[in-house]
Amino acid sequence: MEFLWSLIVGGIIGWLAGMIVGRDVPFGIIGNIIAGFVGAWLGTLILGDWGPVVGDFAIIPALIGAIVLVFVLSLIFKSMRKAS
Repeated sequence: MEFLWSLIVGGIIGWLAGMIVGRDVPFGIIGNIIAGFVGAWLGTLILGDWGPVVGDFAIIPALIGAIVLVFVLSLIFKSMRKAS
């Protein structure tokens, strides 16, 4: 049950990051979950484990990390589309 809750929270974090950046995360729901998990890992690595924790995610660092990840991915995909 805890794993399911982590998937839901990771997906919401990825979705929020995409909404804040103003770009869709590639691959839909799966992309949102992946962006949430990788963003949480990145944010916690850089900013530490502080703030409210929901579903094993420190929400503030996870959201900041996901925002950075979505922004960087959107730049990469945009440059790949232009190169084609």
